[in-house]
Amino acid sequence: MTGLRPPGVSGLFATIRARAAEVARRATSVRIDPLALERLAAALVADPPAPPAWDPTTHHAGTQRSRLAYVITLDAINFGSGWFPKLTKRAGRSGYFTIAIGLKDRFDDKGPWSATELAALSPLDLARVTGQTLDDPDVVELMALFATALNDLGALLQRRYGGSFAALVEVAGARAERLVQLLAEMPLYRDVSTYDDFEVPFYKRAQITAADLALAFDGDGFGRFEDLAELTLFADNLVPHVLHCENVLHYRPELGERIERGELLASGSREEVEIRAVTLHAVERIVAEIHARGGAATAQLVDMTLWLRGQRPESKARPRHRTRCTYY
Repeated sequence: MTGLRPPGVSGLFATIRARAAEVARRATSVRIDPLALERLAAALVADPPAPPAWDPTTHHAGTQRSRLAYVITLDAINFGSGWFPKLTKRAGRSGYFTIAIGLKDRFDDKGPWSATELAALSPLDLARVTGQTLDDPDVVELMALFATALNDLGALLQRRYGGSFAALVEVAGARAERLVQLLAEMPLYRDVSTYDDFEVPFYKRAQITAADLALAFDGDGFGRFEDLAELTLFADNLVPHVLHCENVLHYRPELGERIERGELLASGSREEVEIRAVTLHAVERIVAEIHARGGAATAQLVDMTLWLRGQRPESKARPRHRTRCTYY
């Protein structure tokens, strides 16, 4: 795997890593199997994945400005996995790709929403774009959250950046950490849980926005971030599932049974925080193991690799944990 994580990382991303490591040390419901982790790292060194690329069949390409708006708009609603079983999905597509392609079609046809338009979107508007009906109250709930997220984005752009997506990214000054902090001014981006006596930040959607911009612009222009390699895992419910399928993560039997039954885990509950944090720490250990074996990796690239594995039929055939929140 290409790309190296620089030594001596400090700041927000170091805090995320340190807090996840402490959760992993204390965890009672989730544990890491070191031998399985080593086997997975060895497999990634032996068969490194191809570098990811922006896929114009599933994501809007357009002009640079419209692509920028698309990435930020998409990642503002890049959550809802706890509701995805209730969505009407495109043929052969996951919940995420149903949303991404629906938004792509809107951008391809009519271009981006302006900040003013974003601030006024309704749940019905989002249902139309994503191909949903509002017959199910759970779908209504998700569409309302999508509308709130985009209303917040539009209001932030109007209030702080003259309605400009470009100005938001430019203020970040080519620093992913700064972009995360700017996005976290919006309530639905404040992805911080409490575990025992300390806070555990994840900032999944804010981090993935920087990663997606880098992907969409090939690391240049709006996608240039000097600290991109410092990003952590984008803690969601799919990468933990893949690591569980690979026997890298083991769940306490009672937790595994709840997941198998499709029982929702409460956002911020001890078990849910452990799943996300132990997964993040496991990916850090995978990165270190890859380096020790002479390979190169970042948490971001390992995340992307495992996330793509999660799209395989054998992965989808087994239940993953579901949580209803605005973080993933």
